[in-house]
Amino acid sequence: MSIFSIFTPEQVYLLIMNLSLSQFVKQKRKSLGLTQEDLSFKSGVGLRFIRELEQGKPTLQMHKVNQVLKLFGKELGPVELNIKQLTDEEG
Repeated sequence: MSIFSIFTPEQVYLLIMNLSLSQFVKQKRKSLGLTQEDLSFKSGVGLRFIRELEQGKPTLQMHKVNQVLKLFGKELGPVELNIKQLTDEEG
């Protein structure tokens, strides 16, 4: 069984690149040729929110994040954590 039979090519890329939410949004926005202002307008959230999202602000309203992700066919959801990474960060 290949990794490609379980995940889409985009998911494999994201797993390999280990993109953060902020990196993902910025990369998708740029790949679609959108400015931050365009993304703000199309998603119905403020420009400041888009800037904070792309800068990795740790506290964001989930429903607004989902408004943005919806444009890319995505939504927030549970993700498996790397236990080693968690223990390294705590120690």
